[in-house]
Amino acid sequence: MIAVRAEQLRKIFGKFIALDGLDLNVAEGTIFGFLGPNGAGKTTTIRILTGLAHATHGKAWVLGEEVGRNQPEIAHQVGFLPEEPAFYNWMTPREFLDHTGRIFGLPAALRAERTKELLELAGLEESAKRRIGGFSRGMRQRLALAQALINRPKLLLLDEPASALDPEGRKEVLDFIDHLRGQCTVFMSTHILADVERVCDTVGIINRGRLVTEAPRDALLKQYAIPAVEVQVDENKLSELASWSESIKTQPWVASVSIRGPVARVIVEDIATAKSELLKSFPLAGLIPTRYEVVKPSLEDVFLKLVGQEEAAK
Repeated sequence: MIAVRAEQLRKIFGKFIALDGLDLNVAEGTIFGFLGPNGAGKTTTIRILTGLAHATHGKAWVLGEEVGRNQPEIAHQVGFLPEEPAFYNWMTPREFLDHTGRIFGLPAALRAERTKELLELAGLEESAKRRIGGFSRGMRQRLALAQALINRPKLLLLDEPASALDPEGRKEVLDFIDHLRGQCTVFMSTHILADVERVCDTVGIINRGRLVTEAPRDALLKQYAIPAVEVQVDENKLSELASWSESIKTQPWVASVSIRGPVARVIVEDIATAKSELLKSFPLAGLIPTRYEVVKPSLEDVFLKLVGQEEAAK
């Protein structure tokens, strides 16, 4: 079963093309990471899928129904979390979830049951009688996720659910999303690669309104496996590390070098040559690595490679 399908979706705002022939197929029951830089067309896609915006051209289907037809029936099977959810700050979480249940027409007994379940799932049962206005950003986001689930949706659409949170808040929200695995289809847009790598089992990469690739996460990592070596040095050797990286970039077996603090990540074309030549290069640069490791490719490596190839092709 396909939970979300799009064929040649285009959305034009004046002279700006937000979506440029987007094709999508999201399998039912997956946690789908819709990954792309800011302005790539992620929010526009979600707004079209929810019926909040209309495509300039093309069609989309949600749970087998064409978007724009039988919209009330679709709405009752879909949960939606916008990038900036709104609340009645004077309400308590219990009141807010009950209010959301009323909007969906749930009977009183079912509203009470779902409210209790979701407060527990969101870890908010001890704060059920507090005013929402006093909640932290992470607590508010977990409450927003809970309200998006009040109707037991078959499809949950999340627009950048963890982008503005601190590390603790992000972990709480991602744990919440991971807990939904197998309960419904989750379509999660984000520009944070680590979040997708952590919870999503299928990934779609979008850039400039076009789908770059769509595949299971593990298959994507395997297909675009990029040999890489990480080197870490002492904090007082950062200038030597910078000089070393500039010299090593010129080698034909090196694809790229990136530095984050005392760690250099070297993407290589020939791992055998790299293992030999890198070790020789350290003493010449006055470096004694505290860590030297051949590492697995990350989703970030794949993303940068694919988006870079697309940009180069244009």
